[in-house]
Amino acid sequence: MMRNRMRIEMPIKMRIGTRAGMRIVFSLLPTTLLFLAFSFLISVRATTLARLSLEQLAAGSDAVARVRCAGAESHWENGSIWTVTTAEVVETLKGNLPSEIAVRLPGGRVGHLTAAVEGTPKFHPGEDAFVFLQRSRAGGFTVAGWVEGTFRVSRDPRTGVETVTQDSSAFAVFDTATRTFRIEGIRRMPLEEFRARMAAALSRGEEKIR
Repeated sequence: MMRNRMRIEMPIKMRIGTRAGMRIVFSLLPTTLLFLAFSFLISVRATTLARLSLEQLAAGSDAVARVRCAGAESHWENGSIWTVTTAEVVETLKGNLPSEIAVRLPGGRVGHLTAAVEGTPKFHPGEDAFVFLQRSRAGGFTVAGWVEGTFRVSRDPRTGVETVTQDSSAFAVFDTATRTFRIEGIRRMPLEEFRARMAAALSRGEEKIR
């Protein structure tokens, strides 16, 4: 019997290790699941996310922007499931971007099969986030550092004050200085403070390039 191999690619510039990985979730009838168990040989590359500073994220990105998710669609591509998110560009902090962009990330749901890749951000319609973007060879962009390069914007319904929270603040990442895994990151930072820190990080990155 011929076996199909499912593989997950890592289209970003970051350190790869062997801690967290990808999980395949089947939501199928038992007979179908049994068939798939014999039909698919699933190859998983485990990954470790290394802690990245704003300066490192800025230096490794082609663009930085506040975007608003308009929708997302998952599809099969060369034996892997990929999700393409369409997003409106609300504010650009670095680079030149059109009014709408496509963001490609591995994983997603097609039919009854879900490929979940730990460390990848997921976007839902209407959500706002600041993202560090890298151009994808397949077209569009990907998110640099995945959860590290994703900063969600939330608004207090009572005061209207906006704050920013980094996705990796709820995710264990590897600290190369202490060689330990730590859960840390930006949490509920006032938007203007985040903008100021971003401006400083981008300025330092430009000075290093000179």
